[in-house]
Amino acid sequence: MQLVLQIVLIVSSVLLVLLILLHRGRGGGLSSLFGGGVQSSLSGSSVVEKNLDRVTLFVGAIWVIAIVGTGLLVRVGV
Repeated sequence: MQLVLQIVLIVSSVLLVLLILLHRGRGGGLSSLFGGGVQSSLSGSSVVEKNLDRVTLFVGAIWVIAIVGTGLLVRVGV
């Protein structure tokens, strides 16, 4: 079980870094390189950016769950 959580932690960490780098900051970010720079006039952000936010939050939640699970397993001593 600990091995599975560690693998999930590594994969989610790499994914989280990549997803955060894809977000658009003040200067445009890496997301503008992949076609995410097109802005919609509705509420100031594009659908792509909103979906990227949702995916980032989902992967972040998986990352937190893997951290807590690994910590609990280490504390129990499994």
